[in-house]
Amino acid sequence: MSHWNSRGLRGSSLEESINFTNEKYRQRGLALLQKVPTPITPVRIDQEKRTITLAYFEKQSTVDYIGVAQGVPICFDAKETAHKNLPLQNIHQHQIEFMADFRTQRGLAFLLVHFTSFDEYYLLPFEILEAFWLEGEKGGRKSIPKNAFLEKYKIQKTGNGILHYLDAVSLYLDETDEEPGKDEK
Repeated sequence: MSHWNSRGLRGSSLEESINFTNEKYRQRGLALLQKVPTPITPVRIDQEKRTITLAYFEKQSTVDYIGVAQGVPICFDAKETAHKNLPLQNIHQHQIEFMADFRTQRGLAFLLVHFTSFDEYYLLPFEILEAFWLEGEKGGRKSIPKNAFLEKYKIQKTGNGILHYLDAVSLYLDETDEEPGKDEK
């Protein structure tokens, strides 16, 4: 069973940047995206500090964020890696299934990935993620190499802390709108 402890959750600095950016997007009327809370059951609580020091996840989460930008449904998960690749073990089967279902409903699904050793951020469209996931399931590569993250989906972070990912989302949307046969179903 998964659990959380006082050492904290991985990816929290990326999530702080995303939360800050999402608030700015909301204030400007550009998007409404929220962090999806993961239900936990506290096991051990530090009464002096009034903090949870050990807890168990009640159920599997779907993705980290969900919402809408300019009328387009969006869901995504935030991932950080210090490697030159993103290990597929950081992504779970139920997340892939949720994102696939989300795409079926014509929403956009993707990962926002921070390569900490390069301090670079990328949007990884679900279709690319899914191809690597399926390859890994068949015994192939167990990670997504950095060179699979397309330069056109590179995300800029400004000095004021905003992670400008809506530009990459817009490009992803344009490309999914251009897919041959998309509206023929």
